[in-house]
Amino acid sequence: MPVTLSSKLTSGPGRIRIWSVLLVAVLALFGLRLFYLQIIRYGHYKQAALSDQLKQYQIPATRGIIEAEDGSSDVPIVLNQELYTLFADPLFIKKPNQVADQISQIIGGNPSTYASELSAKNTQYVVIANKLTQSQNQKITNLQDPGLDTQGQDYRVYPDGSLASQVLGFVNNNGVGEYGIEQALNPILAGKPGLLKAITDVNGVPLAASKDNTQIPPTPGKNIVLTLNLGMQQQLETILANEYKATKSQGLSAIVINPYNGHVKAMANYPTYNPADYTQVSNQSLFQNAAVDYPIEPGSIMKTLTTSAALNVGAITPNESFFDPAQWVIDGFTIHDIKQDGGAREQNIQSILALSLNTGATWMLMQMSQPGGTQITSKGIVTWHNYMVSHFLLGQPTGIEQGYEATGYVPPANLGDPSINLRYANTAFGQGVSITAIQLVAALSSVLNGGTYYQPTLVDKIISPNGQVSINKPKVLERNVVKPQVGQELIPLMEGVVKAYLNGGFSFMNFPSNYIVGGKTGTAQVASPSGGYYSNIFNGSYIGFVGGNKPQYAIIVYNIKPSVPGYAGSYGAQPVFADIVHMLINEGYIDPKS
Repeated sequence: MPVTLSSKLTSGPGRIRIWSVLLVAVLALFGLRLFYLQIIRYGHYKQAALSDQLKQYQIPATRGIIEAEDGSSDVPIVLNQELYTLFADPLFIKKPNQVADQISQIIGGNPSTYASELSAKNTQYVVIANKLTQSQNQKITNLQDPGLDTQGQDYRVYPDGSLASQVLGFVNNNGVGEYGIEQALNPILAGKPGLLKAITDVNGVPLAASKDNTQIPPTPGKNIVLTLNLGMQQQLETILANEYKATKSQGLSAIVINPYNGHVKAMANYPTYNPADYTQVSNQSLFQNAAVDYPIEPGSIMKTLTTSAALNVGAITPNESFFDPAQWVIDGFTIHDIKQDGGAREQNIQSILALSLNTGATWMLMQMSQPGGTQITSKGIVTWHNYMVSHFLLGQPTGIEQGYEATGYVPPANLGDPSINLRYANTAFGQGVSITAIQLVAALSSVLNGGTYYQPTLVDKIISPNGQVSINKPKVLERNVVKPQVGQELIPLMEGVVKAYLNGGFSFMNFPSNYIVGGKTGTAQVASPSGGYYSNIFNGSYIGFVGGNKPQYAIIVYNIKPSVPGYAGSYGAQPVFADIVHMLINEGYIDPKS
């Protein structure tokens, strides 16, 4: 009987061979799979395993403190206080509702909110609360829950409250500086955070021996010492607060600066705020340092620069006289003075400043066009534009260490503009151009010191964590702004303005004879959003100096829309200047004439 194929397969030896082949095939498949998982996909699965055990977070750096001059020493005006951030790894939270109740009992808050955060999916880092105290931190630690942890973080403390707040700025909850010094020098103050990576067991306990653990220590921030004099700063802020009420102002700014190195000794605005409570401030304009980020049309204090430019190019002499027609018609518009004084008559450079003649400033622009002429030409426009932007550096930031410094605006010398003559006549007496207080006082300082434009600065020195001190040397932005003799000519002209007001009945402008005091008022119409200018709303300004043998400090005041009985410059800004000068003299900040 013949044997068929099926009978061979079902016979004993056949079955054994078949099952052997199948077994080898299965083992080969398992081997290939293991090779794929353990060799080819090793890195992927290792990383996946590590991600379930890896805890990672930044270690914040200690932020540098800020100091300022107080007598013969430097004292902190911004410090750090260590508070704690509570965070959780939901992967290790076994009983979220129970843990939420425990947290609520320690720090307050809604347990259901905490429970929801502790049950979060697809994350291993959830911030539960900020700014825990030392006591609260210890109680959280005592819970010994592997899913909870805390991290110390420095928060800013202001021992002097609102003092210099708009100069300083603040640090937000993310540790980033905003406004003022804190924003401008954030990289220096903040330092560099460290990093902690730790492999944990199933309970979240770090495995100390794991080679995958990494800890990079943070680099502390550097300390900053400001140029501010705290006594001067405090008294300046008191003056502004008092004059804000007396003049019914909508905003006051003032700066006291050393014209020989650019060091700002006092800078303040009113109203102000307490940076410790910045989250409670509803009007965020209070955060702004208006002295550097609020340009206005400054009015007649601009005539100090117009005079300086005209003197420097030889268009006028300090004792020169001219016939003032009491008005000029420029591009079909009439320029006249806010206050007429005797009508058309002979005037001179001193009376242009003392009487604040807009016609006189226009005449000086005419002299820059053509000495002895009575027309504005392209030569005068180009010359004056060059002085504004290239000598006095208007229309550009000074670089002072403040967040949000404004550039202001200088109209271009567009000779094809049919109204360019009028535009530039206006700039000669401070209209049609916008300038911040810091820009204008820095520009005048360059004239007073003999022609060197020092970058205004608030930083005296920077101290590294290792104690190394780096002095912030004066930085020259422009040399030969004007010839040295121009400053010597302008100083007595500005002194004459002070004497003229004293003789005119402004008794508060009476200063001891062993000091020199000079200044200039400014009253500027406020532009209307719909075009043109308001007829009854003005800003007041004042710029000047005080010293003994030479100007020791330059001073500027901006008074925004004061409600006063006379001109905004004379009655709104000049009294503030006088208060500042009396304070500087009475408190011994000025060296008298030798």
